[in-house]
Amino acid sequence: MDVVDGKWKALILWALDERLRRFGELRRSLPGISEKVLTQQLRELEADGIVRRTVFEQTPPRVEYELTDAGVALYAALGALGEWGARRMRELDLVPTHGEE
Repeated sequence: MDVVDGKWKALILWALDERLRRFGELRRSLPGISEKVLTQQLRELEADGIVRRTVFEQTPPRVEYELTDAGVALYAALGALGEWGARRMRELDLVPTHGEE
């Protein structure tokens, strides 16, 4: 589970599920994440084979990030887990209804 450990990795997966993105696009889509943390998380996801980093030899340099096949599969698994959690909370009546907040 270290692959998705931490506050940001699942959110990075969600951001990359839509399409490949450049670093700046990712950072803007994740308010509150620092450049240092995003860089670290992307490196870890790349090392785990979840994210592919492509560097284009041009000026200015361009780097794009996208999910690998393993990343797409992980995204689907996390989505299913989230759906299960939401269902379970409803079953246990843990989801507040309007007016109970």
